[in-house]
Amino acid sequence: MLEIAIMLEGQNGLTWPRWQKMAAAVEDLGFAGLYRSDHFTNADGPDLDSLELWVSLTWLASHTRRIEFGPLVTPFSFRHPAFTARMASAVDDLSGGRLTLGVGAGWQEREHRHFGFDLLDVQRRFVRFEEGLQVVSRLLQSDQPVDFDGTCYHLEEAILLPRPKRPGGPPVLIGGNGVQRTLPLVARYAKEWNAVFLPAPEFAASNRRLDELLLAAGRKPAEVRRSQMTGLRFGRDQVELNRKLGSQTAASLRQRGMVVGTPAQVVDQLGELAQAGAQRVMLQWLDLDDLDGVEALAQTVLPKFQSARPSRS
Repeated sequence: MLEIAIMLEGQNGLTWPRWQKMAAAVEDLGFAGLYRSDHFTNADGPDLDSLELWVSLTWLASHTRRIEFGPLVTPFSFRHPAFTARMASAVDDLSGGRLTLGVGAGWQEREHRHFGFDLLDVQRRFVRFEEGLQVVSRLLQSDQPVDFDGTCYHLEEAILLPRPKRPGGPPVLIGGNGVQRTLPLVARYAKEWNAVFLPAPEFAASNRRLDELLLAAGRKPAEVRRSQMTGLRFGRDQVELNRKLGSQTAASLRQRGMVVGTPAQVVDQLGELAQAGAQRVMLQWLDLDDLDGVEALAQTVLPKFQSARPSRS
């Protein structure tokens, strides 16, 4: 059964009151999880409130009981993998094992320039990314001190204490669509692949390719969960949808991989992603104050895929 989660763009004005209200709604309304981006700024401006990711996830771990959560994704370009592993292990333990550790190479030039982080060219960025994956994996999985001597990172008799309560720590998620770089890394290091804005036919093709890579790496395809983060334009009826679309067309947005429509249309598109192999979809909710819309989505869409909880009191 397809699981439906909510994803927030934290750099688009996320504050403590908005985060707390959204977390309560997602938890109470029956969504599978709540995820958020890890950015200092928007790619093109203007600069808006951007609640710090790992601080917000620490609060979430102790103020929710059910939902899964995590970053989509936290980048090694400004998060050292040793700190990332330490934070992830601690937050996962605090939550009772509900964190998914989404990691990435980094991509947004503006925030790296503004805050003095070296993004690197694409080739070196992926060298750093793979080394970061190795560091995180070894620190989370090894009960003995580990050494690592890479180009970007170095460990000498390093061990995380206390050890993660979950054997191997929280599952690692790798986000991205790249067939040449990203999917091979998923096959080697990840427990979850998170595609981004892929139409169902393209998702299915990449999903099949990942199966092939996993088998070649000696892993079973079932070892890696398949999910997608994608944009959402949702209207309770056609009038509301047209208002939200403005000058854009539903067809053009769907071609870009977004889920667009009234409840019945959204259900159909999510069903297509499920048929393509998606097990969880993280729907990007841009209006951080529209809790009524989140409730309407839960009431009209969730029952088709999973048991939704009653409306918020």
